[in-house]
Amino acid sequence: MPTGVTIGIVLASIFGFLAFIFLVMVLLRFYIRRPTRGSDNPKTLHGKTVVITGANTGIGKVTATDLAKRGAKVIICCRSPERAQEAIKDIKNESGSQLVENVTCDLASLASVRKCAQTILGQEEKIDYLVNNAGVMWCPQWKTEDGFDMQIGTNHLGHFLLTQLLMPLIRKSAASGHHPRIVIVSSLGHTFVRHGFCFDDVHMDKGEYNTVMAYSQSKLANILHAKELAKQLEGTGISVYALHPGAIMTDLGRHLYERLGCWAKPLLPLATFVVKTPFYGAQTTLYCLLEDKIEGQSGLYYSDCDVKAPSRHAQDMEAAKKLWQLSEELVGLKESV
Repeated sequence: MPTGVTIGIVLASIFGFLAFIFLVMVLLRFYIRRPTRGSDNPKTLHGKTVVITGANTGIGKVTATDLAKRGAKVIICCRSPERAQEAIKDIKNESGSQLVENVTCDLASLASVRKCAQTILGQEEKIDYLVNNAGVMWCPQWKTEDGFDMQIGTNHLGHFLLTQLLMPLIRKSAASGHHPRIVIVSSLGHTFVRHGFCFDDVHMDKGEYNTVMAYSQSKLANILHAKELAKQLEGTGISVYALHPGAIMTDLGRHLYERLGCWAKPLLPLATFVVKTPFYGAQTTLYCLLEDKIEGQSGLYYSDCDVKAPSRHAQDMEAAKKLWQLSEELVGLKESV
């Protein structure tokens, strides 16, 4: 066979292979970035008040912007006042609403959480929607101000305390005739926990620290929190939702990059092409906040704007109750016995 023909066959094969890979990636991108039933909802929120944590970036910022466009007053609770002000400027410009403000809240500090809640309780008449969105993922073995593992402390315990402290305003919304909603952003990562919530090592202090498992345990705690909270709020007209937003390229993954090997880092542009943008990542949060047909479906877990079954450990109501009691003790809402 002539050399030119051989080279042509090789080049055609390579081109065909690359074209196939590109087609697969485009289809995967289309599959992952679906649906948009959150932002597509036409509901308006004039006169409603939203409190959302971690809304200075990522899906939290997209969520806050969408809700502000709908006419809601949006209070973003962020750790950094400087970054919060930058986000507020962007949210106001994009939404056209001036009803956006920040109340400083560092979820890694119970004192900061209490101060944030005190401020909101003092200035607001009610809260119609609470979105526990902020989080950290796969960070080093850091500790919170109160000595908790950073991931369980920020992702669960800080939000647990904030939710309980703001409950009087959420109940006032229910008393006014509205049906308030509490949305807790969890993760599919909760499924990595194979033996249930580890009550014997809540802060991952025993043995070598595994940041992936610490994150997964904190996300399991989010769902167990939602389950028990929904149970305690039965008959109050307040609904609770937990969700997985999807694989998203946001600031949350900054520690992931540090953990990647040299061989994996060049693949990040491909991952960025495929995974969800913050817009698509916010869809399930918006769906849980806005969709009328799920108003009474409290305590369920959602992904891609649909109900999904979480892991069996996330459905353990005994564990949910035990975690609730432990969380009350750890954040100082109840004395240990």
